[in-house]
Amino acid sequence: MTKPHKPRTATKQKAPKATRPAAPFERNHENPPPARRAEGRDSPRNPHTAAAGQNPASPRDPASSGARVNRRAADRLRAGHLWVYASDIDAIDTGGGEPPALLPVADSRGLLLGTALFSPSSQIALRLVSREATDEHGWLKLLEDRLRAAIGRRKPLLNEETDACRLCFSEADELPGLVADKYGSLIILQRLAKGLLTAGVQETCVRVLREELNPASILERPDPRMRELEGIAAPALEPLWAADSDAPITSAAFRLNGLEFHFDANAGQKTGAFLDQRANYSAAQDWAKKLRLEHGLEQGRALDVCTYQGGFALHLAQVCRRVTGIDSSRASLEVAERNLNANRSRLTAEVDWVEADAFQILRDWSVGGEKFDVIVLDPPAFAKTKRAVEGALRGYKELNLRALRMARPGGLLLTCSCSHHVGWADLEGAVASAAADAHRRVRLLERRGASLDHPVVLNLPETEYLKCLVLQVE
Repeated sequence: MTKPHKPRTATKQKAPKATRPAAPFERNHENPPPARRAEGRDSPRNPHTAAAGQNPASPRDPASSGARVNRRAADRLRAGHLWVYASDIDAIDTGGGEPPALLPVADSRGLLLGTALFSPSSQIALRLVSREATDEHGWLKLLEDRLRAAIGRRKPLLNEETDACRLCFSEADELPGLVADKYGSLIILQRLAKGLLTAGVQETCVRVLREELNPASILERPDPRMRELEGIAAPALEPLWAADSDAPITSAAFRLNGLEFHFDANAGQKTGAFLDQRANYSAAQDWAKKLRLEHGLEQGRALDVCTYQGGFALHLAQVCRRVTGIDSSRASLEVAERNLNANRSRLTAEVDWVEADAFQILRDWSVGGEKFDVIVLDPPAFAKTKRAVEGALRGYKELNLRALRMARPGGLLLTCSCSHHVGWADLEGAVASAAADAHRRVRLLERRGASLDHPVVLNLPETEYLKCLVLQVE
C-alpha cells in the first residue's frame, strides 16, 4: 500500500467522512429509513400520552386500543406511504404495560387504516405492515412471504461474477425497518424498528434466510446511528445462526462484477461495501473505456474521491493506467489495499491511496494544476434533513468546481449524491453552477440511480436517494 500522505497545506478543513451509516433510504450509503422530524411541525407529543378526555378508539374502530392519527397522516397512508410521524398521532392507547410491537391505526373518525409496527422512541412512530387488522401470527406470515419474495427478486442478480447484494430493502419490499445484505457466504441482518425486535421476527428471518440461501453465518449488525434514533440496544456479537457454531465465520470474500472484496462483520463502518453503487461501478468503467478510445486519452489517469474501500477505483483500474483513491479514513484505505492485492492480476493500472480531507486536497491539486481523465465524486450524504440542503449544495458545488478544474477536455466526471433530501434538480443545479464558475461545458451522458437490489417505489419517495450523473467535460 502506498503510504498515505497528508494534503500539501497544513490548513485542515472539515472532511466528508468515509464513515457513512447504512440507513435503508440514505447512505451517509445507503440506509436505510432515516428517523426524522417532520419539517414545520410542532414538537412531537409523547406517544404514550393522550390528551385528557381523548378516546383513541370509537365504536366504529375495529380495535379497542391503538393509535388515532390526524388527517395529514391518514391521507399519507391512503396515498400508499407507510410512515406515521409521532407529531401526527392525535391519541394512542397501548393497553398498558410494555409497548406492543403491533398497533392498529385509525383515522380521526375511527376508520381502520391498517396495522403498524410501533416504535415509541422514534420520530417515525408507526410503520404500516398491513392495510387490514392483523395479529402477530398474521404479521409473521406476511413477513415470511414478503421476505421470500424479496429474495426471489434478487436471485437473478447473483452469479459467478457477483455474489453480493441487498436481499431486503425495508419499506421498498413492504418490510419496514428490515434490511438484509448478502456478502458471499455471510448475511447481515438489520432490524431498524423497535417493533421488529421480537423472538418471532428473529426466528422467521433466520429460518427464511437459511432455507433460501444456505449461508455460512447470519449476523445482526444494525447501524449505530439508527439504533440511537430508534432507542434500540446493541445486539450481541455472536451470530444469530452459524453453520459451524463452534467456529462461526464472521468475515468473507465476496465478488462484485468479477472483482473480489473483503468484508469483516466485526470491523469497518456500517454493514460492508456500498452495494447500491454496484451497477455504477461498471458504468464508470465502461464510460472511461469508451471515452478513452474516442479521445485518445493516452495517460488514462483517474481519481476516485471518497473511495471508501476502493469500489470505483478498482473498477477504473481495469481500463486506466493510473488510479488514485482519496479517503479520510485510514481504516477504509487499509481494506482498499487488501482489495487491491486480491485483484492485481485483473488490473492494468498503478493504484495508490491518499488519506486526506477531500475538500482540502482537491483545492490544493486544482490550484497546483493536477489533471485527470476520469474523476469520480462519491461523498457521504451532506443533507440528512431538509434544513441541511442549502449547506449541502454548497458542499456539492465546491467538490464539483474543483473536479471540473482538474478534468481534461473530453474527460469523464461521475458525480453522486446519496441524500434523499437533495433532488435531481438540486444536484444538477449545483453541478451547472460549478461548471459556470469553472468556465467548463459539461454534457450529460446518463442519469443513474441505485442498483436494482435497491428498488425505487413511487409511493415511497424516500426510496430514491442515490443519484449519479455521468458527464463529459468539454
